[in-house]
Amino acid sequence: MQGKKHYQEKLFTNFQLSDRVPADNIYRRLKEVLDLQFLYSATSKYYGKDGQKSIDPVVFFKLLLVGYLENQPSDRRIINIASMRLDILFFIGYDIDEELPWHSTLSRTRQLYDEEIFTQLFKQVLKQCIDKGMLTGKRQAIDSVFVKANASLDSIKEKSIMQDAAFFADELKQAQSEEENGINEDADRTNGAKPKKRSNANRSSTTDPDSRMSVKPGKVMKLNYLSQISVDTSSYVITSIGAFHADKKDSQYLDDVLEKIETNLKDYGLAVEEVIADANYSSSSALESLISRGITGYIPNAGTYKQERKGFTYDAGNDRYVCGQGNTLKFIGYKKHHGVSKLYMSKRSDCKNCPIRENCIGKSSYKMLTNSLNSPLFDEMHKRIRGEYGKEMMTIRKSTVEPVIGTLVEYLGMQKIRTIGIKLANKCMIMAGIAHNLRKLIKHQGDGLWWALLSLSEPLKAGEFYYS
Repeated sequence: MQGKKHYQEKLFTNFQLSDRVPADNIYRRLKEVLDLQFLYSATSKYYGKDGQKSIDPVVFFKLLLVGYLENQPSDRRIINIASMRLDILFFIGYDIDEELPWHSTLSRTRQLYDEEIFTQLFKQVLKQCIDKGMLTGKRQAIDSVFVKANASLDSIKEKSIMQDAAFFADELKQAQSEEENGINEDADRTNGAKPKKRSNANRSSTTDPDSRMSVKPGKVMKLNYLSQISVDTSSYVITSIGAFHADKKDSQYLDDVLEKIETNLKDYGLAVEEVIADANYSSSSALESLISRGITGYIPNAGTYKQERKGFTYDAGNDRYVCGQGNTLKFIGYKKHHGVSKLYMSKRSDCKNCPIRENCIGKSSYKMLTNSLNSPLFDEMHKRIRGEYGKEMMTIRKSTVEPVIGTLVEYLGMQKIRTIGIKLANKCMIMAGIAHNLRKLIKHQGDGLWWALLSLSEPLKAGEFYYS
């Protein structure tokens, strides 16, 4: 006989969340694994003894984790999702008839807590991974990714001249000249004059001044932050993650990244021995930093390393270069740009009638070569990378840190920062790193379960959860 279900809400019901959340559910597993009791003592300094009770710090951080695990880090969306999900309510310790915190409470609490609290939680989860034998810490792969800031290019305005009179002295003179002549930037465009090029030096966002204009090759320019990430190659566990300004090169941040890695690992008796990164991290200061820390680096030299010396032989005895036509390039002085380099230049008369002049110097009248004072370091790195072990390291880098970054961006809420300022951006990135490491920890502990193979072998998508 055909059945027909009639629904009528009950006034009273006998119901327990714990009975409705399967044993292999990710949030039940996290509830068993994650111990956040230390947060009560760590955050006690932010509260007084009087007044209305705030959100429980454990509940706060669990809700943030939900946002990243569900790929919905918006505070409003976090509360909406939690209100409709039995497993999330069970995870945060709320019953179905309890009112959840306001979404604005999450925003205020995120601003209240210092970065130190977020870092402590990151280290706590990292320690659990270490205790389970998931990583050795010996080899780290480092890479970076642009993360869109919570601001648009429409918010870009010219920086106030009065903020830094020394730096903007030229702009001041130009502005005074334009005022005297009764013209402005818009008038320049109409009169056919070339407008001033937009750059981070003379413009910033009024919405988020810490964000920076940056662009990937072939992509549209955006206001971004730069996330620097290090991954243990033995386990895909993130050992450091943080926000940096997006208008500098990766090589300028390598020392800061190494400091973070060592700080996160040294308390557990782990030491970094090898670091793998791409050519964007190659510079004199970066190589010196590796040596000073006793770390062996595998970082390809920048493209200019080989191009500058092709067809030229260095004469160490006379400190000069000799080209294939027998002409010399003598040492003429030093140049300081991302480290100190020596300059070598040919005579104009030697290049004037050279048969390969066009291919060598083009429209220039002389040949100029630069040679870093740390050239032996680059030579050693070049030799190391070309070896069989070095080639293997490059393959390992691509297969570890790059997939982790892809997962963070596509599935763990790091496509865009929804806060303002680099301090809050850093907290958001740390939480994304914690969510990633917790997933790795859960997978490690549940390798025998079909749930682990199903839900964690593929990135957890927004709104997905699994039942047996």
